[in-house]
Amino acid sequence: MSQVQIKDIIIANQALKDVVTKTPLQRNEILSNRYQCNVYLKREDLQVVRSFKIRGAYYFIQSLTDEERKRGVVCASAGNHAQGVAYSCQLLKIQGKIFMPTTTPRQKITQVKRYGGSYVEVILTGDTFDDSYYAAKNYCEKENMVFIHPFDDPRTIAGQGTIGVEIMNDLDDSLDFVFVGVGGGGLAAGIGSYIKSISPSTKIIGVEPMGAPGMKRSIEQNRVVTLDFIDKFVDGAAVKQVGELTFHICKETLDDIVLVPEGKVCTTILELYNENAIVAEPAGALSIAALDFYQDQIKGKNVVCILSGGNNDIDRMQEIKERSLIYEGLKHYFIINFPQRAGALREFIDEVLGVNDDITRFEYTKKNNKDNGPALVGIELKNKEDYHALIDRMNKKGVSYIEINKDENLFNLLI
Repeated sequence: MSQVQIKDIIIANQALKDVVTKTPLQRNEILSNRYQCNVYLKREDLQVVRSFKIRGAYYFIQSLTDEERKRGVVCASAGNHAQGVAYSCQLLKIQGKIFMPTTTPRQKITQVKRYGGSYVEVILTGDTFDDSYYAAKNYCEKENMVFIHPFDDPRTIAGQGTIGVEIMNDLDDSLDFVFVGVGGGGLAAGIGSYIKSISPSTKIIGVEPMGAPGMKRSIEQNRVVTLDFIDKFVDGAAVKQVGELTFHICKETLDDIVLVPEGKVCTTILELYNENAIVAEPAGALSIAALDFYQDQIKGKNVVCILSGGNNDIDRMQEIKERSLIYEGLKHYFIINFPQRAGALREFIDEVLGVNDDITRFEYTKKNNKDNGPALVGIELKNKEDYHALIDRMNKKGVSYIEINKDENLFNLLI
């Protein structure tokens, strides 16, 4: 298994210097105060296509022979790699076919078409990145085109590794920790390869969404595993299978992998927006969301978080807020069987709800018989500590209820 050497990343850095934006490494005052350390954000959300993916995509495509360029390129992507490939196709005047899952946010599809112009065609297929990947690979073989892998190729990895070069050049102090999101593993493999070569004592912490822990499971089992099911919410990092090459590199370069609940990622997105006016996509916020789980170790240290992308769709903000409230213990859903008599709902509001509790959703589950049917009730609390008092009052009042938050199947069905 060929590894990616420091010289490969330096060559890539040279090739990319006039194409990609050298993104800022910013000390973040709010996060630094919160965690009592120096937190620097590597702002790849300010990259030319609003994510780091342009680095690997362009470096791979520009390395092709004239004959390969004539045949055209194919890629599969949940969004950001597609934008990098599209931008590169337009720049290098190469035809490209881009396969994306049907679940890709509309904003990302629009951006791909805008960056690629007449040089690219977008093909929507399958529900996940992996579905698109297999469709793209088949098309590639049939049409004899070149497949631009989003993570599992030495050229892609070397391109992503150029972020490590910029970090080490920009940071005057020693670097204690780097937190980096992991999807297929290309970003972590590239950054890890470079930084560990320059500064072996720096701890590289990979961060995966709880619902797609492909790299963590693979390292635990010492082989690349395919996950049966993934939560697709963190779309830029939700892959069922990490790369073979990235797995071997990450196994050597990552000091730990943190799994972050999707709800925590949502809270982090909202905080970045409200406190710093930074728009981060779910995968982009992973590294910052992990700081909570490392707060004791990072105290007093120099920490870099890779803010890997800012391609967030405004249409998702309601879902992001909802997931955040549920994770923070501020939103609870119940199916409540109200007694069949007048005034039962009024009694519930007056005697069961706390002064700061708010009903944010109410609908009868039987549309044709409202006199005799349970209701779906969403209750938002001001403080998560109010939850136990609410449950106590419901029990004392003899309310017949099912708590949906605690039943995953029911929750996914109704919410």
